[in-house]
Amino acid sequence: MTEGWFELHLAGSSRQVPLPAGMLTIGRAPGNELPIDSKLVSRLHALVERFPSGWTIRDLGSTNGTTVNGGPLRGARLLRDGDRVEIGPARLVFRAPAQLTGTRTVGVEPAPPAPALTRRERDLVTALCRPYVEGGTAFPEPPTVRVLATTLGVSESAVKKHLTHLYDKFGLVSNDDRRRARLAGEAVRRGAAVPAGS
Repeated sequence: MTEGWFELHLAGSSRQVPLPAGMLTIGRAPGNELPIDSKLVSRLHALVERFPSGWTIRDLGSTNGTTVNGGPLRGARLLRDGDRVEIGPARLVFRAPAQLTGTRTVGVEPAPPAPALTRRERDLVTALCRPYVEGGTAFPEPPTVRVLATTLGVSESAVKKHLTHLYDKFGLVSNDDRRRARLAGEAVRRGAAVPAGS
């Protein structure tokens, strides 16, 4: 039984990538254990290594960088079950059995606390994160702006305005079509995705 794996989401399909006992290289070159054929990916892009405390990931000076849970990867980082790694067009969700994720390593920073939210922002975050909190699929998609507006009984422009404020509060500066998913991931990771009234 493998001790950890990635759920690889690429070009509209997904598959499991088992992690070997030592290390796994990710990059555009076909010689990598996990090759990703894209000009957005460096020939040798990132390295995943197994240590007694768990798996770490490190960017190897790639041109376009690596993100983990929406934030840029700087230095080595311990992976936790459910962490989302983005390398070029590929999205990887790290998975590990419960016994590995219970290990606490000195020097690894816990997730920062969630920023202060208004009541309406908290309602929006709760609605946005519902697919992530309730589970059901390996890589859920966040609700659309239209669905959020209908759920909350407000206009789509109001939802967009609140989302813009939330992106700022959670430090999500990139402006792309995955930003709502990254916001949901960060909100769950930092404990902001709680039911209304909690």
